[in-house]
Amino acid sequence: PGNDAQEKSGNFLGKILRINTDGTGAGTFDRYSVPRSNPFYGSTPGRAEIWAYGLRNPWRISFDRATGKLFIGDVGQGRYEEVDRESPGIKGGRNYGWNAMEGFHCYKPSKCPMAGDTLPILEYSHSGGNCSITGGYVYRGPTQTALVGQYVFADFCSGRIWTVPHDGRTKSLR
Repeated sequence: PGNDAQEKSGNFLGKILRINTDGTGAGTFDRYSVPRSNPFYGSTPGRAEIWAYGLRNPWRISFDRATGKLFIGDVGQGRYEEVDRESPGIKGGRNYGWNAMEGFHCYKPSKCPMAGDTLPILEYSHSGGNCSITGGYVYRGPTQTALVGQYVFADFCSGRIWTVPHDGRTKSLR
């Protein structure tokens, strides 16, 4: 609602948080601490716990255990679902664009384009009964060799399941 996903000093809606639950790090808040390497640690504006922002409704995130890449299935508003990806070693602080962008498209033209937006690696439309991404995993199992290295995800409403190579190409699924 509102502009929560873009507001770094407000609530945690539309954000990915990075915290330590073992009591290490600096500045203990309640039962967790915040790593000093978080992008907004010690800065104003920005809550120290925030690692990334500008997401609408991330519905499942996972790490590829072979590469360390982070995959984020982000549920769209009315037209597009998206998958975002980060490589290991990224220091965070990236803006994924919601509520100005939905997938590769302007959602609010008055705010678009926004400087610093991180575009998804893929999107798919709500056509054909699609409506809500359920993020998945990069398959690394031994039995389905054709799937090794493929990001596997689904749509909740249509029940469709897709696989996509995570080779750095951006693309749309239609």
